[in-house]
Amino acid sequence: MQLELRHLEAVCRIAEAGSLGRAAARLGVSQPALSAQLRRIERVAGGELFVRGRHGVDPTPLGEFVLSKARRVLGEMDALAAGARAVAPHPTLRLGCILLVLVDRLIGRLDQELTGQEIAVSVEHSVTALTRLLGAGQYDAIVYGEVAEHEVPLPDGVVARTLIPKEPFCVRLSAAHPLAARDRIGLAELADETWMTLVEDDDGGPEALVEACLRAGFTPHLRHRIADRKMHYDLIAAGRAISLSQPTAPGAEGTVLRPLTGDPVTGRIRLAWNRSAVSVPRAALLYRAAALAYLDNVPNNAFHRTWWEARPELHPDLTAP
Repeated sequence: MQLELRHLEAVCRIAEAGSLGRAAARLGVSQPALSAQLRRIERVAGGELFVRGRHGVDPTPLGEFVLSKARRVLGEMDALAAGARAVAPHPTLRLGCILLVLVDRLIGRLDQELTGQEIAVSVEHSVTALTRLLGAGQYDAIVYGEVAEHEVPLPDGVVARTLIPKEPFCVRLSAAHPLAARDRIGLAELADETWMTLVEDDDGGPEALVEACLRAGFTPHLRHRIADRKMHYDLIAAGRAISLSQPTAPGAEGTVLRPLTGDPVTGRIRLAWNRSAVSVPRAALLYRAAALAYLDNVPNNAFHRTWWEARPELHPDLTAP
């Protein structure tokens, strides 16, 4: 076997994440698959690249050497992509997003707001991946979320603007659940439930959920991580799990969305773009398109529409340049 770029990326992700589990989630693979891949990489490299420590995995001396070379190679590839992008005629505007509810409406809104502009939209499951690709010039702009007090570090040369400064996460549970008839649910009432873990684990979401549950007097049982929406909803409809959800999420057969008393977990949505790739007028149109896509989904749930309409200070400014 010869080392490929994807192998170098895997080694770097393991080092950045500090554990195989977190690295696997960010790479979109299972932990056993990543462990097997690491063993193959180590055979080619000639020895162990990581050792398990008290707080995860740490690179060995050989691992440090491989990491230094891998980062250099990946940096050169990023520079190659960015350079090719800079000289390409009439480039496509490339937008990266995490799996936010607004993405479903975003493409249509982009077509309306940026008429004549060719646009490519990609969805990632990691904010870390989004920001790295933005910094490398492989995305021109990104739409992402931050949960609670978490702030996503951004690369140099990037401008960010907040689309939605606050939204309260709600809970999705089976329509047959004993609490489904309630208008609002206290977090402590969900102490015995199995929780679906969030697909994105580097936006502050998992930590915010655990902290909120601890304040409510329990430690959540986090079990499933499923990115496919239908599978996610089917598992909840069967009563096998519950999950946090954006309050703008649409309904799904066999499930209900309910607000949590006191809004114990909140998030925000932001837009960031490379100054060298997106002009100020284009950025304003991107902001408007994303904001309108969010607003399109506010009526999905009456409880959130009421919450939203009572807080005009949170509404996006659709008139500002």
